[in-house]
Amino acid sequence: MTISGAGHHIDSNTILFGVIGDPIRHSKSPIMMNRAFRETGINGVYAAFHITSGHVADFAAGVRAMGIRGVNVTIPHKLDIMSVLDHIDAGAAAIGAVNTIVNDNGRLIGYNTDGIGYVRSLKEEAESHLAGKRIVVIGAGGAARGILYALISEKPAHITISNRSIERATELAAAFRDKVDIEAVSNDSLQAACQQADIVINTTSVGMFPNTDETPIDAAWLKPGAVASDLIYNPLKTKFLQQAEQRGCRIHGGLGMFIYQGAYAFEYWTGQPAPAAAMRETVLASLQG
Repeated sequence: MTISGAGHHIDSNTILFGVIGDPIRHSKSPIMMNRAFRETGINGVYAAFHITSGHVADFAAGVRAMGIRGVNVTIPHKLDIMSVLDHIDAGAAAIGAVNTIVNDNGRLIGYNTDGIGYVRSLKEEAESHLAGKRIVVIGAGGAARGILYALISEKPAHITISNRSIERATELAAAFRDKVDIEAVSNDSLQAACQQADIVINTTSVGMFPNTDETPIDAAWLKPGAVASDLIYNPLKTKFLQQAEQRGCRIHGGLGMFIYQGAYAFEYWTGQPAPAAAMRETVLASLQG
């Protein structure tokens, strides 16, 4: 077994960071975050920890005992991690999921940077004005919940949620009904909703590597000029986005969301601006390599 450092000097003052998930070995977070520490000159190192569901509480105790400063949380732990934290930020509480932990001298604080990372990316890369837009969200899982929470503050005209299980979509719509004009529809009504939409967002894993021939909807349902958005970043351009582009739509992939959720986490941990361009460059190189 060969052990190598993160590409920068590790000494007795190096601060520990990491990401937990199951599985986790595919994660691009370590290369992205270690590049961020190198760029900013922070003496930190970021590793991936394979934590199974039965060991989440043990891990939290380890974070406190070892003084790990910050942790990203990915599937399937974004919900169960909440029960072992000392405080949960209002946004993460409203979303019902945590993807970032800050260790404040042994006090573990949970945040959610997925939604704000997504909306920042969408506005920078595809559609700067979301107010008054009609938006369709495909999927009703944790990612959809975080995105909805962040979208609401942008004042869209209407949001439609579609999910294979209409019950989950209805439950999610109900959670936000007092803040935005929102409805849940079954997949049978999805085509009609997409035909009216200014932005259609795929929050499911349909089309993700290795199942790259799958698409969440028929791109012919989209109106030309609309934005087709996909949370997936491997591949960088899913079949859904390829077909939407041919349809005359503007397309938005998931890489920006991944970069910015990490950038916000970095800023929570360090109090310094994240080197987002360098982080993007590193992840892009690994995906294209």
